[in-house]
Amino acid sequence: MRIAVLGLGVIGTTYAYALQKAGHGTFHIVREGKNVPPSVTVHILDGRYDPKGEEKDDVYGVATASRDEEYDFILISVASGKLEDAVRTLRDRNLRGTLIFFCNFWTGREDLERIAGGFEYVTAFPTAGGHMDKEGKLDCVLFDHVMLEGREKAEISNYDDLISMLNSADIKQEIPHDMFEWIWIHMAINAGVTSTAAREGRIDDPNRLARELMADSSALAMAVRCIRETLRTVSARGVDLRKYNNEIFPYKIPAGLAGIAMKRMFAGNELTSRIMTLHDDVKDIVYGCRCVYDEGRRRGLELPLFYGNMDRLLAAMKD
Repeated sequence: MRIAVLGLGVIGTTYAYALQKAGHGTFHIVREGKNVPPSVTVHILDGRYDPKGEEKDDVYGVATASRDEEYDFILISVASGKLEDAVRTLRDRNLRGTLIFFCNFWTGREDLERIAGGFEYVTAFPTAGGHMDKEGKLDCVLFDHVMLEGREKAEISNYDDLISMLNSADIKQEIPHDMFEWIWIHMAINAGVTSTAAREGRIDDPNRLARELMADSSALAMAVRCIRETLRTVSARGVDLRKYNNEIFPYKIPAGLAGIAMKRMFAGNELTSRIMTLHDDVKDIVYGCRCVYDEGRRRGLELPLFYGNMDRLLAAMKD
């Protein structure tokens, strides 16, 4: 199959690498005139075949997409809030194909349908992360599955092709009750974790903050209490959290015990701990937290721990 990827970012390139290795054609949509390297050096902790992950070094060949082309799928993984610009780029270049929205969004289904207007699309979520340095070297983590909207709600004509493509790259699929609601829950959980890590009003070094948080069971217990608060913003949107017990169960047990269990989990799970430290896009991190924060304030929800952490962070960012 032919897959176009918007940009040459971490998530898109990580999955393009896996798909290219499986025999698919991958093409990157980049700004005209941008200097695109012919290849990217890849260091990957690959969790598809070993639960502990396999360290691999490889090279990914980069091909660019042309105007007026049709692809089987177009993968869009952009920073939160930039989906409209992303789809506008596709229209401007007359590119066609089924869109895979592969990122956070706090919007609803109607808004996303408006943004996609005219394109078939499916919502999904990556279980990968990493860092791309200025020299174009990719250091990434790839888990063995992605989150994917179910066939009935996706309503795309080539859903079977999508499943076949993912399977060919040994990427399993986990289908939640509703992909939109799952993403909101994911963002709320991330907001609870991130605001706790940045509770002293500092987020200039996300890698260090993540390492400190994962090693501190008391701070992790605080994160659990904060997550309980941020999940109220999702409930306030009408989401029945009982349909997502697998996702939220760890935050229902006593916070102290949960903090101890999470510390042990991070210490013994290299895939999970490394993905925590590799994500360093501060603007994207803060955007997700701000979406949850603004929702809580707008609805008048009582979220004292989360608001306190966020107020200190937002005040520091203004200085």
